[in-house]
Amino acid sequence: MTRRSILRGIAAAPFVGVAGTVLAPGTALAATIDPAQFALTARTANSYGEFAALNAGLATKLTSVDATAVLADTNRKATRLTSAPGTSEAFEAGFTWDSGDQDVDYWIPQGVTTSADAYGNGVYPEGGSNKAVLVSWYFETNPDGTGADDYPLDKGLRLTFVNYNSASAPTYRHVLLVEPVKTAGGEFSFNPIRKHAGGILWYGNLLYVVDTFKGLRVFDLNTLFQVDTTQQDSCGLVDGAYYGYGYSYVLPQSGAYDNSGKYLRYSAIGLDRASTPDSLVVSEYSEAGTVNYKDGTFNGTGEPTGTPKVVRWNLDYTTRKPSSGTPSEAVTVAQQKIQGVVSRSSKHYLSVSNGPSGTGGLRTFTSGASTASTVCDLAIGCEDLSYHSSGASGWSYAESVIWNLSEYAGKRYVYAVHADGS
Repeated sequence: MTRRSILRGIAAAPFVGVAGTVLAPGTALAATIDPAQFALTARTANSYGEFAALNAGLATKLTSVDATAVLADTNRKATRLTSAPGTSEAFEAGFTWDSGDQDVDYWIPQGVTTSADAYGNGVYPEGGSNKAVLVSWYFETNPDGTGADDYPLDKGLRLTFVNYNSASAPTYRHVLLVEPVKTAGGEFSFNPIRKHAGGILWYGNLLYVVDTFKGLRVFDLNTLFQVDTTQQDSCGLVDGAYYGYGYSYVLPQSGAYDNSGKYLRYSAIGLDRASTPDSLVVSEYSEAGTVNYKDGTFNGTGEPTGTPKVVRWNLDYTTRKPSSGTPSEAVTVAQQKIQGVVSRSSKHYLSVSNGPSGTGGLRTFTSGASTASTVCDLAIGCEDLSYHSSGASGWSYAESVIWNLSEYAGKRYVYAVHADGS
């Protein structure tokens, strides 16, 4: 079964209220649980060797660039949104993709993060001035979910770098996410990453991507490679040249954090700059309020409670990595269809989907509280979240906003709503 087919099955039977508003169960119970039962273990290598050595080998073969260079080399134009997209409320700003990316059925947008996550002043790099948005997409080989695959070559994951220095005319470029490997002959190469990338988090120079059944993949935005663009269906080293399915740049994985405690479904990830220290939070998706641990091979030691969870790990500001593999907090919330999460200390925001035609919702609850409440409506097909504080001196809005994006072809928006729903 393809990733898209799984999601379509999960999206069945949504809760819908008056005017299509997403509803939680009548009492969206939340409880604090023991965080020590969940754990992450840092991993610096794959079966081919150390990530650092593999990427250093690629650097001897390819031109290396950083995220700043990619942001300066955009090749597609986005269109500014001047009003709230679709069913969303409390609109502040946003954009839509060009017609090709708006309508393509085999690339599906999922995760969003911004330079306001990367650095507290909202701009990138440190000491720089770029206002940027990053979006992850996964390749769907069977978009209609029926019969044989329409696109049998799964091209994995891509990351979009959006140059938002001009909000009236954003531009962007797609980059292929890859894992560094060696060929059978021992030469340095890379492979596509065929995962879902449901949520992403940009922190300093590091990009964290959730791996649903495994944990977190890490990418260093200081290390991207330019590759040959002449072969649209080749990836890695082929006949003496390096390709990335026609994209000009590839971003290789540089590390990982593997789940090593009780099973956790790594569905979405968000940053909390209001906590001390900064922290990352992970949320779980469920179809009807109970998390499914039977649809994949999970890393870990066994099943925890099936109630969806939000789990927090403290971050080390100097290394931009988790300061410990043991979480500092874990809470449950009886909320189905959680697609995104961001937190502000003990307050958690969730994006909640409602199928291909139902209104999405931004909901919030407090750690240990008994109910979750609706902040505002979001667009149909709402996905990941990213918090953008009004205190970001280099790129700020009059009030704090939360970025969201929507996934369905023809209805794809990347936009910010007021965090208080006003």
